Amino acid sequence: MTRDVEVINHTRDERLLLRARWCASFACRLRGLMFRRSCRAGQGLVLVQKRASRWDAAIHMLFVFMPLGVVWLDDRGIVIEAVLARPWRFYLPSRPARFVVESVPDLLEFVHPGDLIHFRDA
Repeated sequence: MTRDVEVINHTRDERLLLRARWCASFACRLRGLMFRRSCRAGQGLVLVQKRASRWDAAIHMLFVFMPLGVVWLDDRGIVIEAVLARPWRFYLPSRPARFVVESVPDLLEFVHPGDLIHFRDA
């Protein structure tokens, strides 16, 4: 069973993503957006770890054929880092993160370190 959520920047009172797949299983997190050639604006993934960790929140861009806007959040949903992730690279957050939001690169225009992000069922 898949769950879709809306991703909301509570600090700026803006909806970032209308529909993001909630990926809490290892298989869903591993697959991510591999083998896709595009991602629609307003859509993406939320990779959910069991606990905050730098290594568990690391992402790979193997077989991801497009750049992505990637945002790491701590346990409380505070943005700790945001990067433009490019294909065929690995990314590790600078501090422990529990949630990783992946979407189109434009996502990065609407989030900044320190912002509070909330999720609600779509």
